Amino acid sequence: MKKRTLIVFATMVALIMGAFCQNTQTKNDPSAIVLSVLIPEGIEGFPDVAKNVLSNKIIQIATANGVSAFEGFGRFFITAIPSILTKDIVPGPPQQIAQNMDITFYVADYFDQKVFASATISCKGVGTNDNKAYIDAIKNVSPNASMLKDFLEKGKQKIIEYYAAQCDNIIKKAKSLAGQKGYEEAIYLLTSIPEAVPACYDKALAQTQIIYQQYIDYLCDVNLAHAKSAWAAEQNSTGAHKAGKYMSYIYPDAYCYGEAQNLYQEIKGKVLDDWKFVMKMYQDGVDLESQRIEAWRAVGISFGDHQQQNTYNTNWIVR
Repeated sequence: MKKRTLIVFATMVALIMGAFCQNTQTKNDPSAIVLSVLIPEGIEGFPDVAKNVLSNKIIQIATANGVSAFEGFGRFFITAIPSILTKDIVPGPPQQIAQNMDITFYVADYFDQKVFASATISCKGVGTNDNKAYIDAIKNVSPNASMLKDFLEKGKQKIIEYYAAQCDNIIKKAKSLAGQKGYEEAIYLLTSIPEAVPACYDKALAQTQIIYQQYIDYLCDVNLAHAKSAWAAEQNSTGAHKAGKYMSYIYPDAYCYGEAQNLYQEIKGKVLDDWKFVMKMYQDGVDLESQRIEAWRAVGISFGDHQQQNTYNTNWIVR
């Protein structure tokens, strides 16, 4: 389990507060669905310089049609695969290249390898070289095209149907993971359930509270043991700093928090000046706990971020 500083933790919490703290009306809004943006590798003739342009275009399309999209890894994603139909040389000066192409968009499930919706848009690009013509064609796709709106509505509905049908299985899997100390993955699964599926969302929220408590209790056990060992080995300012770093991961709702406070008092009685900075970090951690639900989501986001790969196998999309 990777250690993270409280500053990073606080930043994650701040970033997700706006997205997570929504009123109950949002639960009935399918636009609460969030899709990751994946750009497939190895598309024939697709220049690397166009990847960012295509990714930005996908995000524009999603946003224009009431879907949140982000560049990163997620189970449900939106992608696009371009294919050149014709290429013509336009006499100059300057000589230019005109390309007609189709771009097929997909909403899919990465884990189950299922395509939920697709739509193909035809477009044309002109530029002084192949790369510029390619990029121009992508830029010419209108995010407001009715075909794309229908495509995303279908994809959103399929995702909602998936969570409605699989809700009990997802919660069961999360409980199983927690039983094996896979707390972060369990919280990731539960906090990935969108508010657009209110019955499942509410069940998952209740289970998240239970698993999060197990998680911080586990962290308490591990970090308090490390803190005690560090202090026992060096009962001086060096040992105090080492112990303090471990104690900064102990949260006030953890069952061993009282024992951690006792250790704090013991160290404070022997070491003062060098201890003040470390314990300021500890108190900052305590203050963060007023943002309980945001902390749950931060754990899930952190786990999801560490699942990202450099490349994604999406060959199954066009089988």
